[in-house]
Amino acid sequence: MSLKIDKEILLPGMYRDDYFPNHLVDKLRDIILGACSKIEKQNPKDLDELYSITCDATELINDLQEEFEDNDSEIETVARDEIALAFGVVAKTYGFENADLEELIATRDW
Repeated sequence: MSLKIDKEILLPGMYRDDYFPNHLVDKLRDIILGACSKIEKQNPKDLDELYSITCDATELINDLQEEFEDNDSEIETVARDEIALAFGVVAKTYGFENADLEELIATRDW
């Protein structure tokens, strides 16, 4: 299934920074794309439904922290900003221009 969003626009800063292993950035991007797939299947009617989907994805990202640490990296300021911006792009792509970036990733522990 082809998604409405172009995966190449997600997390560009993390891909350019050698501090973040590409295979782990790929995992992050796959989680975000999984949220996109869920959005397309469930067609959320309001921000609360959207936030539920993005927060589920954020929980999966939380689980990647140890892998980043095992690879001498971490989900730090640059990564947090990139991930938040990626979810912002997702929200806008699916018609939720007024989505709050902090609410999109409210369940983060990074």
